[in-house]
Amino acid sequence: MGDSLYNWSTILEMKKISTLLLFVMLLCSSINWAQRGVRIGYIDMDVILENVDEYKTANVLLNKRVEDWKKEIELQKLQLKKLEDTLNAEKALLTPNLIMDREIVINDFAADIVNLQNQKFGPNGALMQQKSRLLKPIQDRVLGIVREIAKERKYDFIFDRSSDLVMLYSAKNYDISDLVLRKINSQDRIKDRKEDLKKRQKQIKKLKNN
Repeated sequence: MGDSLYNWSTILEMKKISTLLLFVMLLCSSINWAQRGVRIGYIDMDVILENVDEYKTANVLLNKRVEDWKKEIELQKLQLKKLEDTLNAEKALLTPNLIMDREIVINDFAADIVNLQNQKFGPNGALMQQKSRLLKPIQDRVLGIVREIAKERKYDFIFDRSSDLVMLYSAKNYDISDLVLRKINSQDRIKDRKEDLKKRQKQIKKLKNN
């Protein structure tokens, strides 16, 4: 418990230091920016991802796997309950050694369930790994578009409102999330048109060959 509190307080201190350093950096640089005017924007990654079809599809797949894992764990819990109920019902007829053997089996089975839960839902479990694997390409795409916008519109900083960085106030006119979504939708439309064109070209080629 002490180690957990120590780790948590250490994380909080690191976040405070990071925020303070960022503030100091912005303050120290403000003299140079004052001559030309600093451009700052922000996005809300959560809002963007929720409006991207790729993210929705990935989430559906991930949620299905999560439900399958939950069912697997619940099934094993029911089996454990049966073992416990059977032991309680037969306890009066069993010798102490047989009771001990049954209890060892039950305890081992219970430990297996805990291990399975950690494998699926622990900090380094399958859920976190698959979530990262499914969402990373989408997040990378969003970040790539944010960089494009920053270069095109000469932004000095673009923050993520959904991150650990504390934003006590943020004016809506600095939010470029809609701009990012428009870029994503535009890229998707271009991609769809290209795919349609390829299909038509294949169909025309087949007709010519026939």
